Amino acid sequence: MINTNIYNYINVLDKAADAANTRNEIITNNIANVDTPNYKRKDVSFQSYLQQALVGDDPLDKRVEEINTHLSDFGGFIYTDSSTLSYRLDGNNVDVDTENSMLAQNQIRYNTLVEQIGQEFARYKTVLSS
Repeated sequence: MINTNIYNYINVLDKAADAANTRNEIITNNIANVDTPNYKRKDVSFQSYLQQALVGDDPLDKRVEEINTHLSDFGGFIYTDSSTLSYRLDGNNVDVDTENSMLAQNQIRYNTLVEQIGQEFARYKTVLSS
């Protein structure tokens, strides 16, 4: 994390990319355990926390600055999804097609976040070279 207000957006994007990376790992682990009896799928919740933190009447810059004051508290919360639900007789609740779909969606999200971080740095570079 870079500790200056100029990087507030980059810090938030970086934290979101970290959460997306963690989610990729969790989804990959779910896929690897598709045949493990009694395994319950796990997931990461971050996006809803970020969306909730960004809601408000203040300007976006102010809301992002507020998030940066406690950004270390923003992490991907790993949870067990539907721990009492099982799709199969062996107690496993992983659907490989759903997991693959979620993995592809999350990979697109991660790539977009990394691209946004690059664009933010490109803007700073443009300003500094002018």
